[in-house]
Formats: sequence, structure tokens, C-alpha cells
Amino acid sequence: MKVKIIMTRKICVITGTRAEYGLLYWLLKEIEADKELQLQVIVTGMHLSPEFGLTYKEIEKEFKINKKIEMLLSSDTSVGISKSMGLAQISFAESYDELKPDIVIVLGDRYEIFSATSAAMIARIPIAHIHGGEKTEGAFDESIRHSITKMSHLHFTATEEYKNRVIQLGEHPSRVFNVGGMGIENIKRLKLLSKDEFEKSIEFKLNSKNILVTFHPVTLENSTAKEQFQQLLDAIDELEDTNIIFTKANSDTDGRVINQMIDEYVTKNSNKSIVFTSLGQLRYLSALQYVDAVVGNSSSGLAEAPSFKIGTINIGDRQKGRIKASSVIDCEPNKDSILKSFEKLYSKEFQETLKTTINPYGDGYASKKIVEILKNVDLKNILKKSFYDLRG
Repeated sequence: MKVKIIMTRKICVITGTRAEYGLLYWLLKEIEADKELQLQVIVTGMHLSPEFGLTYKEIEKEFKINKKIEMLLSSDTSVGISKSMGLAQISFAESYDELKPDIVIVLGDRYEIFSATSAAMIARIPIAHIHGGEKTEGAFDESIRHSITKMSHLHFTATEEYKNRVIQLGEHPSRVFNVGGMGIENIKRLKLLSKDEFEKSIEFKLNSKNILVTFHPVTLENSTAKEQFQQLLDAIDELEDTNIIFTKANSDTDGRVINQMIDEYVTKNSNKSIVFTSLGQLRYLSALQYVDAVVGNSSSGLAEAPSFKIGTINIGDRQKGRIKASSVIDCEPNKDSILKSFEKLYSKEFQETLKTTINPYGDGYASKKIVEILKNVDLKNILKKSFYDLRG
């Protein structure tokens, strides 16, 4: 009697930030649970930095980490980031040679993911890219994202429009799959904290009004971080009976400037504000149940906040071009425009429209869809791509 041998595909998932890991969490779980797949995890970037909370420790509680790739994020200057990218690419090349994955999975558009993808492409490993086809015209993430698309072989997009944009970039429609946004899955599958549990977990009492502030540098603008964030702080200072939960900026150029300003503000206003390097996915999503709005320029204000029927005050150009729900209020990065947005947020008309807000990023079952494709896709000759020309 012959015993059937099941060949498992080695799926190597890369993560470099707390936010991205939160989006990948259920996909990691689904891959790990599937007998036909073998999960490999590589962590890099902010996960390994004491400044950003050593968040790899949270990952280790749930998954085996196969490799830690140090990028030496000691600088948020352009030169420092370019050096980090070079160091990362060397280490990714060595890690792939040792782990020999069948498919590498990357999400999004950050510079460490560009390094991971470049090394995988040269190592002739098929690459699956999540959240391609999106637009963020205020950040160099835009160029990185489209570059990763061109290096990748499978594409998992968040909306039909983004799927069409990936095809417009010359990728064959048979390799592009609209699976929906990854963030919605956490909302559906995590048991979120009650208000009392949440307040205890952050050691901070909520007020009659509350906002969650996440502001990142606009990387295609020169030295605007300090000026723009000060405008936001000045606007927040005029709000009455409002408590503020800050989450710190990421490791983009000038991110440290913003984080220093947050620390100084919270020190002076400890009665009404609190700051976290990382709330973690459970506390972050739990917070969205109890705040009136996500304020700043984080993609979470577009991807996750609409599911909670709360407002988003989206400041400046960082997310320009992304698909937005009716709950998103766009404004300029100046005090007057931000204050007008708060007026709109709390207006009776806008609060009424929030009740019918629909999240444009899918049904929340992206991970299961992705796993089925990873298991069944034919990898033979997948590395040889021809440009798909829309003109026929």
C-alpha cells in the first residue's frame, strides 16, 4: 500500500511594522493551520527597534520567527534610510538562501518591504503582494508600491478599482485577485475590549469626547512634519472636554520630530492626553469603538475606522488618491482647516450620515481567500512574466 506524501509549500511572510503585522495576523494563522502549507516568518524594521517598542516580542508569543533582519534604524534621514535598505537587502538574500521558501508574501509599500522584494526577485522566488494598486500621492510609498507590483507574481488587492490599476500596470488579470482589505478581518474575528477593559488596559479614563491621533511624515514634502503637526496640536488645544490618545509616528523621514512633539505635548497635558509607541491591534481596534474620530493621516482612518461608523479627519496629502468612505473628512494641514473639520465631525448632519457609512474595503475574509490561492496556484513558469497590454 502506497502512502500519499503531501508536499507542503513553504510560505515566507515578511513584516516590518506593528500596523502591517496587525493586518497580516489572520493570514499567518490561516497559513500555520493549513497542512498543505508551511509558515516561515521574517521580522525586520521597527519590530527590532527599542525606540519603536521591540514589537517582535508580541509576534513571538504567537508564531515562530525564523529570521530577524536588523536594519539599524538609528537615523530617520534620507541617507540613513537608504543605508538601512542596503543592509536589509544583503540580509534578506542570505535568509532566503537558507530558508528556501516557495513563495514570499509582502504587504504594502514601505522601504524595508522594497528591500525584501528586491532580494526575492533576484533569488528567483515567486512573490505575492498584498494591497497593491493603491494611490498615496503624498508619500514615496506610491513609487515603492508600484515597483513592488512589477517585481511580484501574484497580487491580492483590496478593491476592484485597485485590481484594475494593477492590471493597468501590465500584470496579467489571471494573477490579480480582489480579496478585500486585510484590516476588516481583525474587526470581525477579534474579541474587542469593553470600555472598562479598554480604560484599564491603557490606564486612562475616557472623556465625553475622545479622539485617536496618528500622524506620519509626508515623505514627498521637505521638512513639513514639524510645521504640520504643530498646526494639528494647536487645533486640538482648542477642543473642549476632549481626551486625546496619541500613537507615535513610524520610522519614515522626520518621524522622530513628530514623536518628540507628542511626548512634549502629553507631558504638559497629562490630564487629557496619553501616548503609545504601539497600542497593538487589539487595543487599537478596541479604541475605535469609543472615540469620535481617527485624526491624522494614517491609512487606518480609511481602511478600518469606517467599519465602526466613526469619523476620520484626514489631514494633508499623505493618503491622497486612496478610495474613501463617506465618513472621511479631508482637510488642509493648517489649524483653521482642521478646526472646521472638527465642526463638521460633530455636526448633527454628519453624525447622521455616519449611521449609513459603508466600508469600501470588502467583507473581512481576505485571509481564507489568499490561502486557497497560495495552495492551488501553479508555480511552474510563474517567474516569466509578459507585459499585459490593455490595448490588446
